[in-house]
Amino acid sequence: MKKVILLLIFACLSAWPAHGKEPVQAPVKKTCDSGIVLKLSSATTSQGSLLLAEISGAKTAQEFTAEWDGRPIPVWRETPSSPKLHALLGVDLEKPPGHYEWKISWSAADGKPLACSLFVTVRAGKFPTERLTVENQFVQPDPEQQKRAEEDQKKMKAIYDTVTPEVLWKGKFVLPLKGVTTGGNFGRRRVLNGEARSPHAGVDFPATAGTPVYAAQSGKVVLAENLYFSGNTVVIDHGYGIYTLYAHLSEIGVHAGDAVETLAEIGKVGATGRVTGPHLHWGLTIDHARVNALQIVQRQP
Repeated sequence: MKKVILLLIFACLSAWPAHGKEPVQAPVKKTCDSGIVLKLSSATTSQGSLLLAEISGAKTAQEFTAEWDGRPIPVWRETPSSPKLHALLGVDLEKPPGHYEWKISWSAADGKPLACSLFVTVRAGKFPTERLTVENQFVQPDPEQQKRAEEDQKKMKAIYDTVTPEVLWKGKFVLPLKGVTTGGNFGRRRVLNGEARSPHAGVDFPATAGTPVYAAQSGKVVLAENLYFSGNTVVIDHGYGIYTLYAHLSEIGVHAGDAVETLAEIGKVGATGRVTGPHLHWGLTIDHARVNALQIVQRQP
């Protein structure tokens, strides 16, 4: 057992330098009918990344619908009188490389339906792979544990299926630990006992057990309980399909339904769930897409 734990700790720590930054890309624009202008932060990106989208030239009363790869996504105005609308495009960690469409639809003054789109090229992410030999319990949970894990998955899916149609955040997103500037392990592939496992969908921050964990932005707590894999877990809804997750906590300091402000203490770093040592696992999900959470700090919505 000690050998297994040491191997896993070494593997985790070896990935810490990853910072999640994407190469700087030039934004892309397109002028559409009726003077509507679409803008994306980049036309080329990689798996697990985040794109900022903007619609300008619109009248205040105009209504728009948007699709990302054929799936409806929300657009919003910062204020009711703002001439610009915004959206976030999440590129899932395992989205196949290829070309994808961001499409906007609206009605002209005479009622004629109009549409315009920009295309995004998604390339494969450069995520390392590690192969480890561990005790079977790390790979094959028993039937009771498997049932619990499946129930947790259903619960999380129901949360992410819900899109709150309003902005719950106020200002910029911040990192959930004070004095920390970066984390690692996002996207890392692991092969345990010869079996490929799901990629690591969060950012890990090494920290001492008991270190306070803070909300990255204001929002509503939608989950605050112990889950099989992630241990003591908090999920915050920030509105418009944006969720942050805080896992492996030693203590949970909030309850489902609580409204929290930016940097409100929501728990403490721990080692609950399937871990080898204390750390904070911080996840970001946008419209079901698992995205590198560091990018919402670097690219503010």
